[in-house]
Amino acid sequence: MTRGVLLHDAELDGRTVADLRIRDGAVVEVGAQLTPRRGEDVLDARGGALLPGLCDHHLHLHAMAAADRSVACGPPTVHDPQSLAAALAHAPSDERGWVRGLGYSEHVAGLLDAGTLDRVYAARPVRIQHRSGALWIVNTAGAKALDLARADHPGIERDAQGHPTGRLWRADDWLRTRSFAARPPDLRAVGTRLARLGITHVTDATPDLDATALGAIGAAMRTGALPQRVHLLGAPLNWTPPAGPRAPTAGPYKIVLADSGLPEFDALVDRIRTVHDTGRAVAVHCVTREALVLLMVALEQAGTRAGDRIEHAALIPTELISRLRALGLAVVTQPGFVAHRGDDYLRDIPAADLADLYRAQSLVDGAVAIALSSDGPYGPVDPWAVIDAAVRRRTRAGRVVGTAERLAAPRALDAYLGSPDTPGGAPRRVAPGAPADLVLLRAPRAEALAQPSADLVTATLIAGEVVWAE
Repeated sequence: MTRGVLLHDAELDGRTVADLRIRDGAVVEVGAQLTPRRGEDVLDARGGALLPGLCDHHLHLHAMAAADRSVACGPPTVHDPQSLAAALAHAPSDERGWVRGLGYSEHVAGLLDAGTLDRVYAARPVRIQHRSGALWIVNTAGAKALDLARADHPGIERDAQGHPTGRLWRADDWLRTRSFAARPPDLRAVGTRLARLGITHVTDATPDLDATALGAIGAAMRTGALPQRVHLLGAPLNWTPPAGPRAPTAGPYKIVLADSGLPEFDALVDRIRTVHDTGRAVAVHCVTREALVLLMVALEQAGTRAGDRIEHAALIPTELISRLRALGLAVVTQPGFVAHRGDDYLRDIPAADLADLYRAQSLVDGAVAIALSSDGPYGPVDPWAVIDAAVRRRTRAGRVVGTAERLAAPRALDAYLGSPDTPGGAPRRVAPGAPADLVLLRAPRAEALAQPSADLVTATLIAGEVVWAE
């Protein structure tokens, strides 16, 4: 039995100000001027909005933790070869002497390989991750440390003579086994950061999680280091979730349609059918238009299952929206990229394609379920910044990308309130019988949505426990 919490004068559903009683992890009573009971903790909401805890429907927990130990290698802090060289030179080494960089963009110093990275910085082994998350680049010292010349992994890019270029595509698991700590990074700081933002649920979208990663996430949840409820897209098809309230759950199975090489059509159809036959839906990484078309045709052939979803859907032609609806697919998208990278998009993407970029309102109008997420650490993790990006769609330079795709602020918030099982579905509500996974704001809902900001979060509760309070 928990002590229980009584929240006083909280705004519910943007209308009613009431008291709310929590016990044993659930909301048990809502009413006016409830009397505190012996042993109850009393929290004065002062008229601030009490919302269901936010769900980030697509992020990468261990990558977020690793990012805290890495150096930024892209905009806005790094913007040319000189600033990249300075960042790498001043970055600390890890326990093996490596420098780890994140967020690289070709606009900094072109398309890097080992040779071009050597000209920027060669003093220590360096590995830099492209901002897409799909590519690592190592310098010559790093290539030697990894023994790339003799290594055998399909993601190791080689030139016409068979020599490694220093580029490694989707090789994270292999890198961990070759040179870096097999133990995943500690998640305590990530859990605290998410709680400060009002996030009570997360869907980890890392594909192909191994036993070590699964065990680390489960252990962090059991100890409270990671207080959030966790849904996993990368859990193996034969994985049995552990029992207990502080344990991860299995979501749809993650399939990556890599930009660097799409699968054969028949192989994709067979893979979807195999996943569906286990009773799980699919969550398919689609960034390009070509990947989206391939997936939709494959799903029309293989058949769909409730819960099937598309990750990112960065480019959606208008004519495909009705097919998305007909297939019953949810789209889990990241408008934060419009604010974070929008100026690059305006410069690099053909003008005719900009209307298709990170669609939102047109999906709502087309009755397609849409959920918002961060793709952290590759996109901005702050959900309030993502909501603001969905509403304004302004770049760092203040230009607008896709005016017609702007969401109304309440609709953008709702896209963070769906259940992890049904992203884009009906938003969770604060009501008797509901789990006490809650976020308290210092302002009423309408005021908060007029200027979304993480500074508005004053307390976060998960299963009735206050996991963060200012």
